[in-house]
Amino acid sequence: MRTALSIAGTDPSGGAGIQADLKAMTMNGVFAMSAITALVAQNTIGVREIVEMTPDFLGQQIDAVFEDIPPDAVKIGMVASCGLIEKIAERLRFYQARNVVVDPVMVATSGDRLITEDAVSALKELLLPLATVLTPNIPEAEILSGMTIRSAADMEAAARAISEQYGCAVLCKGGHQIADDLLWRCDSGKWFHGKRINNPNTHGTGCTLSSAIASNLAKGFDLDTAVERAKAYISGALGAMLDLGRGSGPMNHMFDLKSIYCTEK
Repeated sequence: MRTALSIAGTDPSGGAGIQADLKAMTMNGVFAMSAITALVAQNTIGVREIVEMTPDFLGQQIDAVFEDIPPDAVKIGMVASCGLIEKIAERLRFYQARNVVVDPVMVATSGDRLITEDAVSALKELLLPLATVLTPNIPEAEILSGMTIRSAADMEAAARAISEQYGCAVLCKGGHQIADDLLWRCDSGKWFHGKRINNPNTHGTGCTLSSAIASNLAKGFDLDTAVERAKAYISGALGAMLDLGRGSGPMNHMFDLKSIYCTEK
């Protein structure tokens, strides 16, 4: 069985963060593991408090995974400070990690800021160059590119700029404006078109998509196929219309892949 590691913060409501990553990875057919960057008291409504791990303890978690069950892919989510980013980058270089998916989590769906300004600079300098693919949403792509995105042409320009600057593929997610996502790599872009689903329960969609991409890369699929399968998975999750709480609600992360891939082994 292929394996994947999530390095991210927690969500006690189960809709985002490590909890969402583990669910998505499991449902996408890989053995899921985790290294926690921060304990986050959050739910679908907002973030109450963040308690970070020390860089040393985060490094110990990463070592514990790689020394015993080396992951076939690594997904990186919320990392709020410079010291944690430095430790992750150092350990991933040491273990020569492959299939690294970076979801540059900067702002929660609720609007709460999840990363310091200094950490954004460290993220750009240390983590992004290690990535196989970045998965920014439009606000995050604007921060990383320094551009304003209002159209498909703007998405292409921003994705190209980010890809060229950090030497990796970029999946620019249009979810904040359109249902189409753009994968940019090797000086060309590919659009993945989707149908907008009128579901207000979108807490954790970015976590789930990046984890599904990492899972499919771990299973040996090329990047285009991994993105296509992940996009189909998240569309199915949103289409299931799970509604549990009073707030924006978590997605149905336990969506059954067999309804899409009947021949899945």
